[in-house]
Amino acid sequence: MHVAHGRGSLPVDPWSVREPTLDLAGLGRTESLFALSNGHIGLRGNLDEGEPHHTQGTYLSGFFEHHPLPYPEGGYGYPESGQTMVNVTNGKLIRLLVDDEPFDVRYGTVLRHERVLDMREGTLQRWVDWVSPAGRAVRVKSTRLVSFAHRAVAAIAYTVEAEQEVRIILQSELVANEAPPEVDSDDPRVAEALDNPLVAVGQDVEQHGSVLLHRTAHSGLHLAAGMDHDIECSRQYDVENEVRQDWARTTVVTILRPGDKLRVVKYLGYGWSRTRSDPALRDQVAAALTGAKYSGWDMLRRAQRDYLDEFWRAADIEIDGDPVLQQALRFSAFQVLQAGARTEGRAIGAKGLTGTGYNGHTFWDVEGFVVPVLTLTAPDAAAHALRWRASTLDRARERARTLGLAGATFPWRTIDGDETSAYWPAGTAAFHINADITRAFELYRWATGDDGLERSVGLDVLVETARLWISLGHHDAAGRWHVDGVTGPDEYTAVVDDNVFTNLMAAANLNAAVGACTRQRRAARLLGVGEAEIARWRRAARSVHVPFDAKLQVHPACANFTRYAEWDFEATVGRYPLMLHAPYVQLYRKQVVKQADLVLAMVWRTDAFTAEQKARNLDYYERRTVRDSSLSASPQAIVAAEVGHLDLAHDYLHEAALVDLHDLQQNTAHGLHIASLAGAWTAAVSGLGGLREDGDAVRLAPALPGPVRRMAFGLRWRGALLRVEVTHEQVRLWLPDQPGASVPVLLYGEEVKVTDEPVEHPVRVPEPLLPRPPQPLGRAPRPAAIAIDHPA
Repeated sequence: MHVAHGRGSLPVDPWSVREPTLDLAGLGRTESLFALSNGHIGLRGNLDEGEPHHTQGTYLSGFFEHHPLPYPEGGYGYPESGQTMVNVTNGKLIRLLVDDEPFDVRYGTVLRHERVLDMREGTLQRWVDWVSPAGRAVRVKSTRLVSFAHRAVAAIAYTVEAEQEVRIILQSELVANEAPPEVDSDDPRVAEALDNPLVAVGQDVEQHGSVLLHRTAHSGLHLAAGMDHDIECSRQYDVENEVRQDWARTTVVTILRPGDKLRVVKYLGYGWSRTRSDPALRDQVAAALTGAKYSGWDMLRRAQRDYLDEFWRAADIEIDGDPVLQQALRFSAFQVLQAGARTEGRAIGAKGLTGTGYNGHTFWDVEGFVVPVLTLTAPDAAAHALRWRASTLDRARERARTLGLAGATFPWRTIDGDETSAYWPAGTAAFHINADITRAFELYRWATGDDGLERSVGLDVLVETARLWISLGHHDAAGRWHVDGVTGPDEYTAVVDDNVFTNLMAAANLNAAVGACTRQRRAARLLGVGEAEIARWRRAARSVHVPFDAKLQVHPACANFTRYAEWDFEATVGRYPLMLHAPYVQLYRKQVVKQADLVLAMVWRTDAFTAEQKARNLDYYERRTVRDSSLSASPQAIVAAEVGHLDLAHDYLHEAALVDLHDLQQNTAHGLHIASLAGAWTAAVSGLGGLREDGDAVRLAPALPGPVRRMAFGLRWRGALLRVEVTHEQVRLWLPDQPGASVPVLLYGEEVKVTDEPVEHPVRVPEPLLPRPPQPLGRAPRPAAIAIDHPA
C-alpha cells in the first residue's frame, strides 16, 4: 500500500522533489512543497480530488480581505484594520467516481501513489493506481502547471485509464468560499470577517466551462475565476455544465473498457482588480481561457520549459560532492522564481503563494533577500517588485506624517501598502526596512547598469527615505549622527539606540540618495531637493555613529549591547524558539540574538568593517545567536566563509536551503520560507563564491568547503551572462553569450577582464584568524556531512 501515516522522506534528486508514497500525516508539508505559482496565481499542492487535505489553498497575489485588529489597549497611530490573504475560488478540484464510488485514497487500495515536482518542466505530476472498495481498478495520471508565459493561466491534464469495464464520472469544479484562511488571532471578529469572504456577483456558463464573479465584502476587490476543458476519450462521452453562485461543475461521463482512457485538460483563468468592472474582469478571464485553449496543453508545457530553460541559464548553481545541497539549491531558486516571476504590480509575500503563514504579508526580507536574487537571475521580475513598492510611496508618506516624521515610512507588514502591524517594538520601530528597500533599488541599478527604474520611480523613494532618516536621526554635541529608539533585524534587542545595522544602512540610504540626485539633477529639483538638503544628507552619512567596544575589540549590536547581562543558555536547552518560552522583558535586556543582526551588517555593508573586525565580530555573535528566525543562517554562512570557516559556512548553507525540504522549523505546512530559500542561493554565491558589489565591477573571492568538489553558477550582469566555475584548485570565468564583449571582475582583489574565452586563476583559501566559534548550547547547525551521509 502506497499510503503512509507518518512523516515520509523525500528522495534526493538533482532536478525534482519526489514523494514516492503518499504521507497522509505530512499533507501540510507536501502541500507547501508541491505548491505551484507564477507570482500571480498560487495553487497549493492539494490532491486533485480535494480530500484529504491539510489546508486548501488557491491564492492571488495582493488579493486580501480586511478584518478588525484587536488591541487590549489602543494607541495613537495604530492601524485600524488588518489584512489577510484570501483563499480564492478553487479551480484545482477534479473529482472522480468509478462505478459511483468516489476516488479517495483513504478507501479501497492504493497500489501506487507518487508525486513529482519537476523543476525543469515547472510541473507537478501525480501517478495513482487505485482499486475501489468494490474491486474496480483504474490508473490516474495528472500533470499540473501554473504558466509563467501566460500570467492569468493554470492548467491540469487529467487522465483515467481503466483496467476493466467501468463507468467513469469526472467532475471538474470551481468552488468559492471553500475554506476560510487560517489566522493568527483568537478574536471572533477576525474569524467572522474572513468567513465566506467572497460575495457572488455573477456567473457565466459556456459549452465546456464556466466563469464565476465575486467581490470581497470589506476590501472591495473584484475577482473572476474561470475554467474550460479539452476532452479526449476512447469511447463516447457526455458533458453537462452546472453553475451556482459559489460553484460551477463540468461533468464528463463515459464507460471505459480495459485499456481505454479518458483525458481531460482543464484550463483555469484568474483575474482581480480594485477598479475594473465585473464585465471587464469576466472578459479578461474569458480571453485568457480562449488563449490557453488556442495554445493547447502541449504548447503550454513547451512554453513553460522554454521559460525555465532561460531562467536556469543564470540561476542554476551546480554542486559536485553534495547531492543534498544540489537539490536544495535548485528548489530554493525555483521557489524564489515562483514567488516573484509575474507579480507585475503586486507584492511578494513572505510565503509567496504557498500558504497562509504571516497572513500573506510582505516584510523587509522580500527586498532584503528575495529581490536581490531576482535581480541577478530574472531582473524583469525584480523590477516589477520594486515598482510595486514605489507605487505605495504615497501611503508611506502618509504613515510618516502619522508618526510625526518627514519623508516616507514604509510599513513593517502589509499586502497593499498600508501598515497592518501595531506591535511597535518588533514592527514600526524597525525603520531599517526603508534602507533595505533603497538597497534593493541600488543593487538593481548596480547589477543591470540600467538607471531607467531610478528615473521612473526610484528617485522618489530614495529622496523620501533620506528625508525620513534626517527627521529620525540627530547630531550630538560632538557632531556624531545617531538614530535612537529603533529595532534592527534582531527582534530580541528592541527599541535601542544606535543599532549598528540600522545606522550603517541609513548612511547607505543617504549616500544613495545623494548619488541619485547628482545623476538626476533636474528631477531632484522638481522634488524640492536643493544643495543644502543634499549637504545635510552627506554630513549625516559621513558622521554616522558606529559603536565599538575597544576592550572586546568587537562592535556592539547597539549602544551598550556588550554591557548587557549574558543569557543563561544552559537553562533554555530544548526551549526554542525563545519567544515562546521567555518573556520579552528578559530577552530585551540580555545578550541573546534571535537572528543575525550585526553579522548581516557585515554582509550588506562589508566596506564598513576590516577583515579582523569581521572575524572577531563573528566569533562574538556566534556564541549568542540562537537562530530563532530562518533569516539568520544565510548571512552567518556568508561571513563564516569570508573569514575562513568554510566548514561552518557549509553547515549554515545547508540549514538555509533545507529549512522546508527537511521542515527544520516544523512549520512548513503554513507555507515556504521564501526569504530563507533566497538566502540559501545568496549564501552559495556570496559565501562560497565570495560575490560582493563594488562600484562598477563584480567582486569575487571563491573558496569551497572540503566535501564540495566543484561549484558553477551564473549571474546576469549588465546585459551579459557571467559564468563562474570553482574547484579546489582554480576559478574559471567566461561570458558564454557575448563574443567580443568584456566585463571587469575583481577576483581576489585583482582586476581581470572576462570575455568569451575562459579566464583561469588559482583559488585562494582564506586563512581563519580565530578558531571555529561555538554556538549556544544545543544551537549548533547540523553538520552538512550528516545530511550528505543521511539525506532522509
